Amino acid sequence: MPKAFKNGILILIVAAMIPPTIVARARAVRSAKTRIHFVQDMDNQPKFRAQHANPLFADGRAMRPPVAGTVARGQLDTDEHFHGGIANGAWATTFPAQTPLTLNLVKRGRERFNIFCRPCHGAAGHGDGMINKRAMELVNLAVNGTTWVQPKSLHESQIREQPVGQVFNTITNGVRNMAGYQSQIPVADRWAIVAFVKALQRSQNARVQDVPIDERQSLRRRQGG
Repeated sequence: MPKAFKNGILILIVAAMIPPTIVARARAVRSAKTRIHFVQDMDNQPKFRAQHANPLFADGRAMRPPVAGTVARGQLDTDEHFHGGIANGAWATTFPAQTPLTLNLVKRGRERFNIFCRPCHGAAGHGDGMINKRAMELVNLAVNGTTWVQPKSLHESQIREQPVGQVFNTITNGVRNMAGYQSQIPVADRWAIVAFVKALQRSQNARVQDVPIDERQSLRRRQGG
């Protein structure tokens, strides 16, 4: 085979290896250059990315804050009873129509209570949750000047007598050192927690009159009375 022919074949083989080598390098190496797009699909349009600066506005930000008073579609929240715990200008004493008081509501409230409230208020609501216990240990050891305000017991008479609307407001907006949970807990779930808190309070402050008459007689027989 002529030498020139051999050289030509070798050159063709080397040349054929160049494109796949370039493709492999492009896939493995980061680059600030835009990839070749035969169909742009607006991929390379002039735009400002999130958190970038924009000299067009006085504050220099590309991302614009919502206009004051803006309400998202479907979030007008005009029902004061459901969204604010207020009825006729005072704290609501009944549950809103959207969340009727049922056993399922109480069970849902217990689940949400155990997630959001139990760490501080404890399983029975006496203000003795694990966070409180750990904080008190740090206070007693004087670790870095730790200070702590113990969570309220949900069974104190002042709290036990609060209307359901006021309890809902406390969960929503917080009170004293307790932060509000409006952004973490949906409205319906906040009412569910209220239902469970009221059931929890009743369980620790029940009266004989709260028990149906037929069950009272059954309890007396069990106690031998």
